[in-house]
Amino acid sequence: MRALTRSTSDPGKKERLTQLGATCVEGDLKDPDSLTRACEGVEAVVTTASATLDRQDGDSLQTVDHEGQLALVGAAIGTGVKKFVHVSVPLFEGLDIPLGTAKRAVEDRLYESSLDYTVLRPNYFMEVWLGAALGFDHSNAKVTIYGEGNNPLSWVSFRDVAAVAAKAVSHEYCRKGTFDLGGDPISPNDVIATFERVSGRTFEVTRMPHADLKAQFEQAEDPLQKTFCGLMYAYSQGVPMDSAGLLEALGHTLTTVEDYARAASTAS
Repeated sequence: MRALTRSTSDPGKKERLTQLGATCVEGDLKDPDSLTRACEGVEAVVTTASATLDRQDGDSLQTVDHEGQLALVGAAIGTGVKKFVHVSVPLFEGLDIPLGTAKRAVEDRLYESSLDYTVLRPNYFMEVWLGAALGFDHSNAKVTIYGEGNNPLSWVSFRDVAAVAAKAVSHEYCRKGTFDLGGDPISPNDVIATFERVSGRTFEVTRMPHADLKAQFEQAEDPLQKTFCGLMYAYSQGVPMDSAGLLEALGHTLTTVEDYARAASTAS
């Protein structure tokens, strides 16, 4: 097993990968030659890299999520990789965001290739959207909700996405398939109610009006800013999905919002 790391990667994280049995290979999605070296002799590629939350000089949605991931597909094809698992984003009804444009370009390249691919489209990550960085400060019982909070989303843990991606490498059900990945649809208001019940505290809630979110999205010009404004706007509209078939086939049970709330409350 190989892990693609950069020269600037956290030494502690690289050591953890080594302990898990991975051989760290230095490269960068912006360096096609390094991707070819990394893919040589490899049976399968699983890619989750994105410039949305972790960026260094030269990183952007264009250079990493679009051009870089396309280069990785090219390297996989050129070196005889058999399986390619790509972690994408959901389809947002009537809404085009820069991150989605980049992800769709990679999906389309996989569809036209000879690779055995699996495309996973996970819903909103609990660890991100139910975390303090995006306004869900459960430690202090203060949360920001995008919209009125009545429309359901199919929240998912990044740990489950990782587990499903690993299973997809060799599972027949996932061959040349594109799958939504998320839990039972739950509205943000019901998420708050779950946290309140689990923690025994009453949350202070701030709501960003749907119209304001739409205006922010339409006015945003920077691709990354427009992406996050678009994700907030889509959140306010709701993003439900059904993953029952995939989860049953893989024999995988997802972390629930209540599981996450209990763990978060214990950690607090």
